[in-house]
Amino acid sequence: MELCPTIKNILLLDSEGKRIAVKYYSDDWPTNAAKEAFEKAVFTKTQKTNARTEAEITMFDNYIVVYKFVQDLHFFVTGGENENEIILATVLQGFFDAVGLLLRGTEDKKEALENLDLILLCLDEIVDGGYELSFIVLSIILETDANVIAGKVDSHSMDAGAPLSEQTITQALATAREHLTRSLLK
Repeated sequence: MELCPTIKNILLLDSEGKRIAVKYYSDDWPTNAAKEAFEKAVFTKTQKTNARTEAEITMFDNYIVVYKFVQDLHFFVTGGENENEIILATVLQGFFDAVGLLLRGTEDKKEALENLDLILLCLDEIVDGGYELSFIVLSIILETDANVIAGKVDSHSMDAGAPLSEQTITQALATAREHLTRSLLK
């Protein structure tokens, strides 16, 4: 029995099933080849559906997958077979809407790739993964409200110079990463 709702992965693929941004929160796919095979298979299974107005739900390889499409972007959230579909759909909708806000209504592959850093930060604001508890890896859902997610991501991109004590963990890690990169490039 799970202690709290967990997410197995969040995927953003293009209209050909290729990766734009993906984040895995479990060891269910131990290699990059296994991850890519899962992405291709789930894309192939869902590509002919019309998940443009509302999220669709499907069972795939003992996982529940909720998904939604806009233009040439395909959004997926995967949970275990016993996970609550409503929670998965809420995470999907939060991610979908936050990306829409961050891309300012221009949700297409080109715009997503140009703003990949914001999308990856968005994933970090939604789910915090990788906690091991008695040989179980947990992912914790942090936020599902698109306005809050987009606001945190936007504030990160504007306030990178704020003192570390006033930054979120994601912002502090990004700032540290920037400082490390600059020091390595000198």
